Amino acid sequence: MTRLRLCYQTIEFEKIDIHLCTLRNRQEFHDPDGEAEKLGISSASWPIFGVVWPSSIVLAHYISKYNTATKRILEIGCGTALSSLLLNKQQADITATDHHPQAGKFLERNTTLNEDDAISFVRTDWADEDDDLGEFDLIIGSDLLYEDQHIELLASFIDQHARTACEVIIVDPGRGRKNKLTGSMQALGYSASQFKPEHTDYLKDDFKGYILKYERIA
Repeated sequence: MTRLRLCYQTIEFEKIDIHLCTLRNRQEFHDPDGEAEKLGISSASWPIFGVVWPSSIVLAHYISKYNTATKRILEIGCGTALSSLLLNKQQADITATDHHPQAGKFLERNTTLNEDDAISFVRTDWADEDDDLGEFDLIIGSDLLYEDQHIELLASFIDQHARTACEVIIVDPGRGRKNKLTGSMQALGYSASQFKPEHTDYLKDDFKGYILKYERIA
């Protein structure tokens, strides 16, 4: 990471401060050994994991007041893993995943920066059916629906790691694919709802997306 230009910021959640080391901007790129390229990550998409997106801030604010007691939680496509870092600060049982080869390194760095215990991290692809993640009570994610072909993969990955009774919370900024994901989740037996987040004055701009919730009851 030494060849990358970085920045540091603190995001506040009432009395909790989460400190983040991120990429300076979306122009950063460093893949000298072609590790990301071998995973199908282009130079244009390489920096996406390493900046803080509005959807991730919305998710973190929403999950900060959510009942996570006794729940085993999975954050998928974690990127800078803001929600995972916050949940870890709250002593929740959190595991993070991302496809990007640098995500785990940034997560480790930021966990240390926040002086917290290590967060379980698995680098995995949504098409991977052989990971050892296990099953979860609550699955969360933000800004995941970039391509149409991702929808079925995402729904299947969620279902693969959902316990019989499971809640799913996805924050989508409005890329036009949320209804397709909802259809896929309903076909797998989940109930669905969606709503606009309230009080997003912590963002610089108006948030035009939705919080998507899916639930399966045992």
